[in-house]
Amino acid sequence: MDNKPKPSQPQRTGGPTVSGNQQRFPQQGGPRPSQQGRQGNPNRNEKQEQHAINENIRAREVRLVGDNVEQGIYSIQEARRIADELELDLIEISPTAQPPVCKILDYQKYLYQQKKRQKEQKAKAAKVVVKEIRFGPQTDEHDFNFKLKHAQGFLQEGSKVKAYVFFKGRSILFKEQGEVLLLRFASALEDYGKVEQMPQLEGKRMIMMLAPKKK
Repeated sequence: MDNKPKPSQPQRTGGPTVSGNQQRFPQQGGPRPSQQGRQGNPNRNEKQEQHAINENIRAREVRLVGDNVEQGIYSIQEARRIADELELDLIEISPTAQPPVCKILDYQKYLYQQKKRQKEQKAKAAKVVVKEIRFGPQTDEHDFNFKLKHAQGFLQEGSKVKAYVFFKGRSILFKEQGEVLLLRFASALEDYGKVEQMPQLEGKRMIMMLAPKKK
C-alpha cells in the first residue's frame, strides 16, 4: 500500500462562491440597509397617520364642513382644488360617514388644537372638588337653610356635594329621620344638582352625593 500522505487541499480565502442571483440580494434573516433606516424610528410618521389628508383621501366624493367653505357634497377633485386655493389641507375627520366628512384647515394647527382640547378635558375632569356638609339627625330649620345656601353655591361653582347625617351614640335610632332630611335637602337643590348616590348608611354616617347640573 502507498502510505504517502495526500497533499492537503489549498484553503479558499475568497469565501464560498455564489450564483449571480445570490450576489444581488443579502441573506435572509437581517433587514436590508434601506429597511434599517425605516425601523430606527417607528413613530416618525405617527402624526401624519392620524387622519387621511389631501392626496391620501380615497373617497370619490366628500362632505365639506366648516366656517371657511360653502358646506355640501363635493367631488374629491373639487374639494382638493378648494383646499389648494386656500393654501390649506383637506382633512378627513369622519372617514366612516357616507360620504366621508372633511374640513379644510392647516393640518398641524388642527392637530395642535385637538391635543389642547384633550388636555383641557383631562384637566377639567381631574379638578372635581367635593365639598362636605354635615347635619345632625335633629337639625333645626335655620341650620338647614344656612347649609342649603352653601350647597347651592358649591354646586354653582362646579363642585360636588357630599351631604351626610352624623349619628352620635343612641341617635342612630333616628336614622329614618336622617334619610328624610337628606331627601328633603336633595329636593331643595334639584335646580342646581342631581343625586349621584341616594342616602346610604355607612357606619355612623348616612351619606348622599350630589353633582352639579351641566350648564
